[in-house]
Amino acid sequence: MKIIGITGKQGSGKSTFALLLSQKLNCQHIDIDKISHKSLSQTEIINELCNEFGTEILDNNNSINRKKLGNIVFTQKDKMKILEDLTYSYMQKCLDTILSQDNNFIILEYNLLPRTKYWNKCNFKILVSSDDMQRKNKVIERDNISEEYFNKRDLSSIDYSHINFDYIFENDYNKQNMNKVVENLSKEFMKGEKI
Repeated sequence: MKIIGITGKQGSGKSTFALLLSQKLNCQHIDIDKISHKSLSQTEIINELCNEFGTEILDNNNSINRKKLGNIVFTQKDKMKILEDLTYSYMQKCLDTILSQDNNFIILEYNLLPRTKYWNKCNFKILVSSDDMQRKNKVIERDNISEEYFNKRDLSSIDYSHINFDYIFENDYNKQNMNKVVENLSKEFMKGEKI
């Protein structure tokens, strides 16, 4: 199995890129962020998070309110580390199960992918990058959040070093450009020229 790792900051277009590439390669696309969000619905994790951060992170249904939790962890690295540690074992179990399947290709997509053990398992690493102002405007509109909350969330991201990637896609949010790059990459992957 060949693993393609795709990462980038919030709003860079990495999810769209990963989805398009998975369709071209007819392979599974794993959005690790969704597994992370799912972990926040696990009773054991909810209880542990409440012990660490207090019950004010809960909504009226006693579920984790991600914005309230985000306001705590996005500005304090030690708090973010606690959150990552509490959710990582659940995420790891899910990912290990997925990666144990027999697939030709699989795409892992996650903004924090380089911080995980799965980064070194990737046969090909792609960074999706874009203009910061366009990214900010896109995320604020998409997620219905304030500029302040965007900035807090962005602080918890990674500063990516370009030398760690096999391919860097500079996203100008032109669908045709992205489709063309995905088409070319998928052809090279299928021929075995890139991986």
